[in-house]
Amino acid sequence: MVGWVFYNNSGISSSLSSGTSTPFCRFCYFSSMKKLILILIVIPITLFSQEIKKISKQELKDKIHGYWIGQLAGNYMGFPFESVYNEEPIPILIDRYYNFRDLDSIEIQMRDNDRRGYTNIMAHAMGGAWTDDDTDVEFVTLHAVEKYGLNINYEQITQMWKKHINRFIFAANRRARDLMEEGLIPPATGSKLNNERWYRITSQLVNEIWSAFYPGMFEKASERAIWGAKIMCDDWATHATSAYAIMYSAAFFEKNVENLVKLAMNRIPKKSPYRLGMENVYEWYKKNPNWRDTRKLIHDNYFESIYGFKVPIEDRHKTSVINGLSGIMAILYGKGDFTKTLSIATSAGYDCDNQAATCGGLIGVLNGAKAIPERFTLELPSRNKWQVPFNNQYINYSRDGLPNYNRIDDIVDRIYAITEEAILKNGGFKKKILEKEYLFIKTDF
Repeated sequence: MVGWVFYNNSGISSSLSSGTSTPFCRFCYFSSMKKLILILIVIPITLFSQEIKKISKQELKDKIHGYWIGQLAGNYMGFPFESVYNEEPIPILIDRYYNFRDLDSIEIQMRDNDRRGYTNIMAHAMGGAWTDDDTDVEFVTLHAVEKYGLNINYEQITQMWKKHINRFIFAANRRARDLMEEGLIPPATGSKLNNERWYRITSQLVNEIWSAFYPGMFEKASERAIWGAKIMCDDWATHATSAYAIMYSAAFFEKNVENLVKLAMNRIPKKSPYRLGMENVYEWYKKNPNWRDTRKLIHDNYFESIYGFKVPIEDRHKTSVINGLSGIMAILYGKGDFTKTLSIATSAGYDCDNQAATCGGLIGVLNGAKAIPERFTLELPSRNKWQVPFNNQYINYSRDGLPNYNRIDDIVDRIYAITEEAILKNGGFKKKILEKEYLFIKTDF
């Protein structure tokens, strides 16, 4: 934005504004007849600069693909240890898929009484990836945006939730869905006045897709992710959602994870418990070479209470702050490496499949799908190694009224179509250069 300031000889000023940024200049015009002094001052007053950034269609699709399969890998990697380790982290570094067979050779605890301890058998039976709440609420959001557009409103998303989201939802999501049956619509369904689980982790694990829709446009990504977060959460519980939305969106162009964390941290309200937590984690990361020391500090400061808010005992391992900060820790210590980031996110414990999925999607965007190690995308099933990531299949058994069998390539294409629309509607354009398609995005950098 540019400020145009006019001064007359009485010292009274008036101003107009324009949306075009130009270099600083000054032009003075003196009128002896009217004895007016007109001074034109052009001053850039934007809070941050905008820049058109170029990305090929191929690379953009690869990053969207990396987002989707990165989340899947993190989800299944954390599955066996979900909510098992809370007071202490997992004693070993989880750097691969574990299942019930590992209980005989390694002294660790894991889920061996339900599907979470048998992911390899699940993968073989499903013939690919399958739905879980770390991805399937976003699967509904994708269908909702296709139906109603990027400016979908709360009445419309409520219709989609009531039609498609009825089972396999928990805590704040479950309560929000029940409130919809009582006639409430968001944000009332996430308000702390109505939803006693408003502080839970839920919102940050179901809204990453907005950043895939708005690559490099992290202000818009954050705005829409918070809109989604308020379906089930309130107050500072939405700030982790905003932080991850900003990092995801910026990661389409920014490679340095420290820069991503600082960018997100500086755009959260200054007095937010989550921002204060991010500032602490960043400081501890700088001081402690070992992530386990930082994990202890996170636990000691945020497990039982969050700046005066006493966390109920049954929810201490699943708050937006404890899980969100565990993810920030993993991102910083992982330094952009997919395996290392997911290993720390999982080994930190708590509701670890959540932070591992969110971190996996982020690093998937950062480096693209092709950079994700094959052992995470091809070697999950108990027999018959896949030839392409997750056998290019995403089986829906949890979201009513949506297709059961889905090709991951089709999901990526559908996300890309919305992404391209968002780019063009927000000042970007397409261009072919030497027979190669590029998107030019008006970013917030």
